[in-house]
Amino acid sequence: MSAYEYQAVDEKGNNKKGLIEADTARQARSQLRGMGLMPVDINEVSNATTEGKTRLKKDKLNVATVALMTRQLATLIGAGQPIESAYNSVSQQTTKDVGKRVLLSVRTKVLEGYPLSEALRDYPRIFDSMYCASVHAGEQSGLLDIVMERLADYMEARQDLQRKTGLALIYPILLSVVAFALVTGLLTFVVPQIVQVFEGFDQELPILTQWLIQLSEFFKQYGVYLIGGVILASIVLSQLMKLPWMRLLRDQFLLKVPMVRFLVRLANTARYTRTMSILVSSGVTALDSMRISTEVISNQPMKNAVIKAADKVREGEHISVALTQTTYFSPLVLQLIANGESSGKLGDMLERSAKAEETEFASITALFVGLFEPAMILFMGMVVMIIVLAILLPIFDMNDLVQ
Repeated sequence: MSAYEYQAVDEKGNNKKGLIEADTARQARSQLRGMGLMPVDINEVSNATTEGKTRLKKDKLNVATVALMTRQLATLIGAGQPIESAYNSVSQQTTKDVGKRVLLSVRTKVLEGYPLSEALRDYPRIFDSMYCASVHAGEQSGLLDIVMERLADYMEARQDLQRKTGLALIYPILLSVVAFALVTGLLTFVVPQIVQVFEGFDQELPILTQWLIQLSEFFKQYGVYLIGGVILASIVLSQLMKLPWMRLLRDQFLLKVPMVRFLVRLANTARYTRTMSILVSSGVTALDSMRISTEVISNQPMKNAVIKAADKVREGEHISVALTQTTYFSPLVLQLIANGESSGKLGDMLERSAKAEETEFASITALFVGLFEPAMILFMGMVVMIIVLAILLPIFDMNDLVQ
């Protein structure tokens, strides 16, 4: 039985799209007519047109959806349900058309005799190489349900960390935007109105007041162009970041900024050790785990260094020694990996190092966010104080002249 993607028209003339399972296209059309639908177009998912295949392979699902589907599959497979039956059951539960289409397509390929890991590799934007390698190891070891449960845990933990980081950054970003808008508004609209009071003064204005007037005039005349320039520069920069050489320059710069360098290293080594622990625990060889795990490293110089370390391990070097030469991993992580190599418990030691790195990253991120808030409030207070002081100084001088 195959999956067919259809377009049909109901009795009221409304267009309908969806998926249906049948042995042949004729049977699929018959089922649609039995449902009160008039078939317009119907294509087998696994044998779609070249355009359809390309579109299907470009489909993407968020991490939370893939984690949920993986956990459901692990539960069904662990209960003794065949793989093709498990994928069919989960496809009926999911509410996303993309998820339903991909699951049924994978199921169809499994029914054709392909291994599950090979069927999943047709959708690299949904199932990355780490996911497929873990599934392959689970198939070979007969522990597919346990491996998929670990994958679900890993994806949920990664999603949770990203969510917490995003929520933690919302307030500082919002505070920065409000602060910038407030200062711009004061200099553009409020200060010029107050400065008019001092135009009739014969005495020379204080230096601070003169600077404020000049800054206010600049914002008043060029404020719109300044905002437009910032937006244009952001767009141009975002386009430049799509170029490999530009991303490399950015990554090299980040590794030279003292505190940012530490956070970048910590975040990437945490992801790397966590991914490698999943692969090793699933039965993937240590060398293949090193190679596959480099894909989660976002910093290009770090990624290149770890790839060279994997080449040295292939030549016979110990993992801990090869990673030490990259200079990016902390002594704690390297010591745990060395202990794992000597004791034969590399997967457990990698998981411990990943937890330690993730905990440290979370605590340092929380510390920075906690310090940023009062620092931003203090900065705003200083800016407002300078503006108020620049306005009051001429008034104080005028009182002195009157006395």
